[in-house]
Amino acid sequence: MTDTAFDGLLPVRLPANQPERFYRGGAAIAALRGEYEVREFGPEDWVASCTTLHGSPDLGLTVLPDGRLLREAVAEHPDDWLGAAHVARFGADSALLVKLLDAGQRLPVHCHPSDEFAAAHFGSRYGKTEAWVVVGTSGPSATVHIGFTDDVSPSAVADWVARQDAAAMLGALNSTTVRAGDTVFVPAGVPHAIDAGVFIVELQQPTDLSVTLEWQGFLSDAAGGHLGIGFEKALGCVDLSGWGGGRLGTLGRRQEDTGAPVRDLFGESASGFFRAERVQGGAELAASFGVLVALSGAGVLHTEHAGDGPVARGDTFVVPHGAGAATVSGDVVALRCLPPSPS
Repeated sequence: MTDTAFDGLLPVRLPANQPERFYRGGAAIAALRGEYEVREFGPEDWVASCTTLHGSPDLGLTVLPDGRLLREAVAEHPDDWLGAAHVARFGADSALLVKLLDAGQRLPVHCHPSDEFAAAHFGSRYGKTEAWVVVGTSGPSATVHIGFTDDVSPSAVADWVARQDAAAMLGALNSTTVRAGDTVFVPAGVPHAIDAGVFIVELQQPTDLSVTLEWQGFLSDAAGGHLGIGFEKALGCVDLSGWGGGRLGTLGRRQEDTGAPVRDLFGESASGFFRAERVQGGAELAASFGVLVALSGAGVLHTEHAGDGPVARGDTFVVPHGAGAATVSGDVVALRCLPPSPS
């Protein structure tokens, strides 16, 4: 493998790609990557991104070491990058965005539109269902807030947003403490927030569409919260149903290390949006486009068509389908993030 060239088959090691965001964070990203520079407003590292920030023509896109955009390389050789089955279903589109997200402050209460809502109001093929793999925490209590505890009325949510009543919005959500290794699945529409000190790898549909209910103190104006369509329309994407009790348990998993070389993290319920595996030495991996995020240790990725290459803590790779089947050796532990199943 190589850091400087790509011939249509090679996995490519990627540097950090941290567009400026409206909230603080980034220290945990720098620590994972072994970097000394911390970008105060760089809380997100967009890995192998063919997606732009909402409203921008190019911010957020991954640039390959040879100077081309990953999006351009995929468009030029979609079968090599994505595989014929994926291209037949999704076209020359990775259908995936992966981020390292380090919350240096609490994120605002927000949610994301469904595919149907995004198509109707933003002309987008995708909404934004997402999922989190917690890879680190700091502080006395690492907490995420997700889904209303009880059913709420549209008028109640509209009132909270109009008054920017952050306490009411946050208080209406389920709050749960998380630890490294836990996973959380976040369907489109479900309101959520993440406290400071939570470091995640986020898999999501490839858009930057967020309806920010709690915009005051985070965004410059209300338009950023409703994405220019007005809150009367934008709040139509909010899931108003209660996620208390046992229903909340369908979203979060307390993951235990079983020692298996490959462990599926989200299961079939998420496979129509994305897939994720925890992999370590001894893993045998079928050919696929994917993003590899090394969390600890060091090892070697052995590929069928692209040879062998070292992988160590903090490395992020984009791996093309054309590299073929692969195995992993050494004590490296990594997350393998995959697009939706083409079947």
